[in-house]
Amino acid sequence: QVQLVESGGGLVQPGGSLRLSCAASGSIFTIYAMGWYRQAPGKQRDLVASITSGGSTNYADSVKGRFTISRDNAKNTVHLQMNSLKPEDTAVYYCNLDAYGLHTRRDYWGQGTQVTVSS
Repeated sequence: QVQLVESGGGLVQPGGSLRLSCAASGSIFTIYAMGWYRQAPGKQRDLVASITSGGSTNYADSVKGRFTISRDNAKNTVHLQMNSLKPEDTAVYYCNLDAYGLHTRRDYWGQGTQVTVSS
């Protein structure tokens, strides 16, 4: 079993900041990448940012320059620092883990954390 525990969502005013964290635990043998996706009501789930075990990062164009993803390999934890938040950043944010677990390589997902940007 693999568990992803997310924290850090909430309500923030436009221009504000939030920091999301996700800790992975359980039967994980190799982590290839960790990242964050988001899904707004009525829309598909899209990549926000990801980071590989080697430290390579990838960002959605809409968050470049505002969001920063980082990772603590020793603790199997990924963070997403979100600055200059906009109302269009409002969504449920999901932690993603690309890893080799007990029997196979697959994607694992957190339960999601709500981020609301509103005045």
